[in-house]
Amino acid sequence: MRIAILALLAAASTAGAASAQEGGAPPPPSPTVLMSPVALPVVVDGRLVNYIFVTLRLRLSSSADSLKMRAMEPYFRDALVRVAYRAPFVRPDNYTVLDDDKLKAAVLGQTALLAGPEMVTSVQIVREQAQHNSGLPKPTAPPRR
Repeated sequence: MRIAILALLAAASTAGAASAQEGGAPPPPSPTVLMSPVALPVVVDGRLVNYIFVTLRLRLSSSADSLKMRAMEPYFRDALVRVAYRAPFVRPDNYTVLDDDKLKAAVLGQTALLAGPEMVTSVQIVREQAQHNSGLPKPTAPPRR
């Protein structure tokens, strides 16, 4: 009985290896860089009203050197904070979340400047958490739907 089970396991493993060689295996996942959390300001009428802590994942192109890109992560965070203070990613309807589209566009722009064009293919927001959820001024725009 044991010999039959071992023979079946051996046959299954060789069949799986053969199908992987024939292109049946999925392509390897694209390399990523998980950025440490960054505190981005929410500024309304020239007044700082909140901070949003954001964790981002950068998807790299196949030509990007993942080790080099991970080493550049502090520079990406610094550039993002500088951009966020010049032009905050404020949503006029909610001061506890950021404008995700503006944030992603800024990250792609800054990584292209620092690491080269097309090294980062996309940006994923992993976590977004407000420092304060109450005691904020009333938003100037109606809520988005």
